[in-house]
Amino acid sequence: MASATAPGKVILVGEHAVVYGRPAIAAPVWQVVAKATIAPAAPGAGFTIVARDLGQVLQLADASEDEPLAVVARLALARLGIAHLPDWRIELHSDIPIAGGLGSGAALSTALVRAIFAQAGQTAPPAIVSELVYASERFYHGAPSGIDNTVVAYGQTIWFVKGQPPEPFTPGAPLLLAIADTGIRSPTVLTVSAVREAWLTQRQRYESIFDAIGDLVHAARRALVYGDAVTLGALFNENQAWLASIGVSCDAIEALTSAARKAGALGAKLSGAGGGGNIIALVEPTTAAAVQTALLAAGAQRVIITPIGAHTSDGLDAGQP
Repeated sequence: MASATAPGKVILVGEHAVVYGRPAIAAPVWQVVAKATIAPAAPGAGFTIVARDLGQVLQLADASEDEPLAVVARLALARLGIAHLPDWRIELHSDIPIAGGLGSGAALSTALVRAIFAQAGQTAPPAIVSELVYASERFYHGAPSGIDNTVVAYGQTIWFVKGQPPEPFTPGAPLLLAIADTGIRSPTVLTVSAVREAWLTQRQRYESIFDAIGDLVHAARRALVYGDAVTLGALFNENQAWLASIGVSCDAIEALTSAARKAGALGAKLSGAGGGGNIIALVEPTTAAAVQTALLAAGAQRVIITPIGAHTSDGLDAGQP
């Protein structure tokens, strides 16, 4: 038996603009994870993927060509040189909200890839995991930047530019985030497509906005490296204003970001595609409880307080091959 885990993720700054070649910074969230466990099945039982959180039971031999979990499983087997489907039963579980901006699809696929490699007696390097998972991300997101699969596969804070090697780095001082769920599910593919349609008709305006977001991402990296939480919080607020200007915010997001700031957060913004999902607020140990209380009072379905830059993992559970 083999098992593996993968974290959720948040985009700290740069979402949407990252699709158009600007940088973004993302970080793993280890308070919520996806897990894959593989056990041998009876001879002739085939390769079965059971994803109860998604309400899916897939026989890999019969799964369609556009089913994300089947895509990534086939790619992993091919990379390992396994030509015939083994008799394996894979159980997938995730406590990462679906369509909430925390990278649920990338985490499930990452855990699946790692578990398949482990069952075959190998460890998958992060770059290989990211490459394989990216192939499945397009079925979740349409035209993904690649940031979700990258940060989830590496399990570290990442500087990301589409088409360039990712740059993991560690913030110069501990950071504390409050992640609040609006309770509104917002599939990334829908908001990414809507932004693209607007970009096609108002290209000059959108390119100017994406340039401004790119500039603030560079400033955010400097703030992270130097541990300047006050500056980073202000950049969160600036990034949120730009995201609202391209139509990816919503009333629930605005209510939560406002509540967080009033309760003492240094800054707050949506994280991910927008239209719902999650917001992130930069807090300090002395303000975290008050911000959490305010977010719940403002309608958040759940609030996670999580450190950033304090944990890395290869996602492999103890006791596996």
